[in-house]
Amino acid sequence: MSSAVATTKMSSKGQIVIPEEIRERLGLDAGTQFVVLGDGDSVLLKVITPPSKKEFREMLKKTRASAKKEGLKKEDLAKAIRSARSKK
Repeated sequence: MSSAVATTKMSSKGQIVIPEEIRERLGLDAGTQFVVLGDGDSVLLKVITPPSKKEFREMLKKTRASAKKEGLKKEDLAKAIRSARSKK
């Protein structure tokens, strides 16, 4: 896939229009979420892609196995949540 080049302007509200050709090529729709990275004079937009249900189940399985290996229990999680919330 080759990259497309286009120019755009930022509005007074900080909004930037992504040119149609690029939106179509990347399959971007209204509501697409991005991570915005700034470095020097560069701005990078990276599409946030949530994991599939299968990927999420695998992550959850690994997390549960790790917690079990460390001896963590549901009560430990509830205690950690209460502690974090009380610090706000």
